[in-house]
Amino acid sequence: MLFNSLEFAIFFPVVCALYFLSPQKARVPLLLVASCAFYMAFIPVYILILFVTIGIDYVAGIYIARTSGAARKWLLILSILSTCAVLFVFKYFNFFTGSFVAVANLAGWRLPDVVTHIILPIGLSFHTFQSLSYVVEVYRGHQEPEKDLVTYATYVMFFPQLVAGPIERPQNLLHQFREWHSFDYDRVTSGLKRMAWGFFKKIVVADRLSLYVNDVYAAPRNYNGLQLSLATFFFAYQIYCDFSGYSDIAIGSARILGFKLMENFDTPYYSRSVSEFWRRWHISLSTWFRDYLYIPLGGSRVMPGRWVFNILVTFGVSGLWHGANWTYVIWGLLNGVYLLVGGWTHRARNRFFAAVGIGSDTTLRNGIQIIGTFLLTLVAWVVFRAKSVGDALYVLTHFYSNWNLASIKTPQFQLKHFPAALGAIVLLEVLQLWRHRGLSNFITFRMPVFVRWPAYIGFVFMVVLIGVFRKAQFIYFQF
Repeated sequence: MLFNSLEFAIFFPVVCALYFLSPQKARVPLLLVASCAFYMAFIPVYILILFVTIGIDYVAGIYIARTSGAARKWLLILSILSTCAVLFVFKYFNFFTGSFVAVANLAGWRLPDVVTHIILPIGLSFHTFQSLSYVVEVYRGHQEPEKDLVTYATYVMFFPQLVAGPIERPQNLLHQFREWHSFDYDRVTSGLKRMAWGFFKKIVVADRLSLYVNDVYAAPRNYNGLQLSLATFFFAYQIYCDFSGYSDIAIGSARILGFKLMENFDTPYYSRSVSEFWRRWHISLSTWFRDYLYIPLGGSRVMPGRWVFNILVTFGVSGLWHGANWTYVIWGLLNGVYLLVGGWTHRARNRFFAAVGIGSDTTLRNGIQIIGTFLLTLVAWVVFRAKSVGDALYVLTHFYSNWNLASIKTPQFQLKHFPAALGAIVLLEVLQLWRHRGLSNFITFRMPVFVRWPAYIGFVFMVVLIGVFRKAQFIYFQF
């Protein structure tokens, strides 16, 4: 079920009403049933895959806590391999077999293609990683095994963040299912405002920009350098507003019910370095890879050569997590290279800025660093968005070719659409600055009720009037 659908507009208020009217013992089963209904709105049979993952890790958690020594470690490995096997079959089987066949054919071995025609389950990587974090935390002794299957299943399937995160840790979310959440007016209005902010990002900004981005990146060789550059710039805002918009709606809807989910974005395009960008972009995934892959590999407390290896492996795997395509792997490795070069040149850049008289924390230097980081991110987004490595190379090598203002439009995006698109980006940045500095909450808090509520309603009407309603999926559903 899509957040931006009529079905969800009916589903969510009904679930909220039933939740607050139900006794405590009925609330978790209610959330589980609601989560099943939410997921089955996509492809019903695929809920069986979630049940398999839930069953494996629920049993594994209990037995890991009961055993010790080598047996305990083998149970963890078995659980991880079993859960990842499900992910591999549905997401990576065609990728790895296709790559193997291609290499074999280059070597002169003629092998037939082995292709499965299986639709990737929605959000498979997200709930797989959430389930894996549970067994790892039980193994580390940071989390008691959950004895109640219904509660554990609800932790994995909690509908606000089921298909696109945030990827929660058991220490943060599991205990909340046992707590009593009463109806609280301030909390509910706060959640509604957060959801409205997410819908603005998705419907007004992301879905409008997607019309241009989809046209250009579907056939980049048909467009000039100006169109390629503009499509790449638009995609940066599209993917940010699409994904962070989903997170806002998830956090807001969970907040209405009384649950607190972790923040997943922190204005990442204001980052002054690539390392800062990854502390502010998709925080739940970045910290997941940090805690469960990068640090176990040795992190940065190793020899320089091993540190390079750790960085590239972590970012390479994070790229592969996003999809079964070499473009994602290269995108991940490119970000790893950015991080390495940034670390190696940190002192040299400081000396350069000092030599030209630019202080360490001045507006000018911060602006230069933010723009530089954003440009590097744009280059990486080209590789991420392109359908193939060849398309990515074409876009990157034709940014400055044939800038023709007369042919800026595309089939879905006419000249009359540009003012609304650019205005939406400007409005987004203004509202983000307000939110980042706490001005929006300060102003709405001081406004009287008879002014505040018309302002909320006006914002909703603005979203309805200038939004793009195509029942478009969120980008990260495919991951």
